Amino acid sequence: MQEPVLVLNATFEPINVTAVRRAMVLMIKGVAQAEEINHAHVHSASRALPVPSVIRLLAYRHIPQQTRALSRKNILLRDRNTCQFCSRTLPASELTLDHVVPRSRGGRSSWENLVACCYKCNNSKGNRTPEEAGFALARRPRPFTLHTSRQLMRLIGNKDEKWRKYLFY
Repeated sequence: MQEPVLVLNATFEPINVTAVRRAMVLMIKGVAQAEEINHAHVHSASRALPVPSVIRLLAYRHIPQQTRALSRKNILLRDRNTCQFCSRTLPASELTLDHVVPRSRGGRSSWENLVACCYKCNNSKGNRTPEEAGFALARRPRPFTLHTSRQLMRLIGNKDEKWRKYLFY
């Protein structure tokens, strides 16, 4: 019930990824319909419902410019759980956040100054800038945007072929 389901607006524009449970609730309420179905079914006492892979909202929803809260989870999501100095992909528990410009030197806690970093690289970098420590950033840190959200949907969708035609590969 926690498998990812792609949510499309009424115009077939991808707007979110949700869990099967939430997708089924939207379908039962008549707010959404299944566009793509998985092979599994959810059974109740009186019916068996197919599990959706992609749902579409029946009424158009205006989606305001989306901003994500600045949080550890969202920084790790943006950086794909990859240390931005040594490029190793690690579990979230083995990563920390690093201020590119250290806080002691006036660096702020912002999307443009925080990156995912493994403990070893963070300890090596210490209270220095990456250049002073001899490190290079894999990618310049940027704010989380709609473009970033679509990239993440594509990454999740790589496991499900049915998503491809909706994600503009």
